[in-house]
Amino acid sequence: MTAKPTGFHPVFCTIVPPHVLDTLARNQDPALAAPARRTLERDAVERTHRRLTTVMGAPAVAPPEGAAADKPHRTIHDAGHRTELPGRKVRGEGDEPGQDATVNRAYAGLGATFELFQKSYARNSIDGNGLPMNATVHYGEDYGNAFWNGEQMVFGDGDGEIFLDFTIPVDVIGHELTHGVVQYTANLTYFGQPGALNESLADVFGSLIKQYALGQTAREADWLIGAGLLAPRVTGKALRSMKEPGTAYDDDVLGKDPQPADMDRYVKTGRDNGGVHINSGIPNRAFYLVAEALGGHAWERAGQIWYAVLTGGELAQDASFSDFAKLTVAAAREKYGQGEEVKAVTDAWSTVKVPVSGG
Repeated sequence: MTAKPTGFHPVFCTIVPPHVLDTLARNQDPALAAPARRTLERDAVERTHRRLTTVMGAPAVAPPEGAAADKPHRTIHDAGHRTELPGRKVRGEGDEPGQDATVNRAYAGLGATFELFQKSYARNSIDGNGLPMNATVHYGEDYGNAFWNGEQMVFGDGDGEIFLDFTIPVDVIGHELTHGVVQYTANLTYFGQPGALNESLADVFGSLIKQYALGQTAREADWLIGAGLLAPRVTGKALRSMKEPGTAYDDDVLGKDPQPADMDRYVKTGRDNGGVHINSGIPNRAFYLVAEALGGHAWERAGQIWYAVLTGGELAQDASFSDFAKLTVAAAREKYGQGEEVKAVTDAWSTVKVPVSGG
């Protein structure tokens, strides 16, 4: 069964949290502050556009006639450092790689995302019905973000000082496309705990896409989101760590990674839509613990449990961490019986101090 959302929420999802850009925008060095300010201003424009498409309805896009159900249909556009979308088409499905490495990475990342969802979860593209996968690269001037706008992917080149090209980490591509999957399934409200679950699910499947592409087991994976994105001057390894939330960076410019690892350190804030990029560390760590306990490939048993909850139709749009946790316990029991999977899930949520009683 696939969840049928009762109404779409105006979600504009970016990989870099606004609190990080806010910090950069206040820096005394214009080389750091100016790109961050431009990025924040552009994000505000795109967020408004997303609200309008939610009210008016995004245009329906059908898969091309004769398109195979087990193959992606990708189109990459180049914005030429402008902000008009989608930009100039530079690569279509089946076209040979060109000279632009950014275009080639975006094309490959869309393909890796399609492949994981199709081969592991029998899902045909983002909407489950062959939705064409479109992306725009070289967006804006030193644009320091990547986002899913409800219709397509968009990647900035970064400023070269703090952020590098946003197509470098395949998990960033997978993360943003997974927001599209959430949009077409549970459609979680993008605020507070349901918003943090939305972000966490994007991190979970973004990481699984990277692990699948690299053929890694749960124990071989680095469990970092955005490794390779931070410029050499930054003291940090990624945007987030699913294994150890709060340890991804500790930098004199960016500050310290604020993610909590359990509910004792849950952050109550009105910023960042109620801390959606911050408190996602709690369910992120729960998934890591499940995958680590079960071993093998994380997209198999652990991923199957999380995907079943996302698409099963019982996850409410305003679900709390506890609501989600209970559903993962029930899904583990339904799929695998009363065995090590249920124990791994129950133990993981207990470790991050999210109650699962009643599951």
